[in-house]
Amino acid sequence: MEQLLKPVSDKDIKVLWEMQDLGWVDSALYLLYSGWRISELLDLRTDAVNLEKGTVKGGANTKAGKDRIVPIHSKVRHIVERRVQEGSEYLFSHNEKQCEESTYREFWSAIMGAANMQHTPHACRHTFRLRLDSAGADRTCIRLIMGDVRERDSAHRSIDDLKSAIELVTD
Repeated sequence: MEQLLKPVSDKDIKVLWEMQDLGWVDSALYLLYSGWRISELLDLRTDAVNLEKGTVKGGANTKAGKDRIVPIHSKVRHIVERRVQEGSEYLFSHNEKQCEESTYREFWSAIMGAANMQHTPHACRHTFRLRLDSAGADRTCIRLIMGDVRERDSAHRSIDDLKSAIELVTD
């Protein structure tokens, strides 16, 4: 359990950026700048990406988590654009089909081995939340982005508010 909650360090994030052209490392970077759960990431469809607005619609698990709008962080926009341009139905597809979680975990294991790291995909979500909090992001915005708001309609935050919060995460 300790490994699950161990945040990805700034040093490890830098290493991942240096490795970004290695297969599937882009997914780890996208997780670190978006906060999706692994199952949510693999369920993201390219038609849910709105490059004009700079958002992705997806999510699961809870009523607040389902069909939420998550801004695309400027640092990973090129990853989303490239994945959309590949023309697959799913943003992170494998062999032009939805990637199974077991297959993704194999890719993840290879990434961690190549980077000499020991993190889980969920550690990216945990790290993203910590980075938003450390950067002083509005707590309601954090909960909306992460899909943790119980009464979503009472949140009263705009997409611009969410974009401003997400862009507080640097490096």
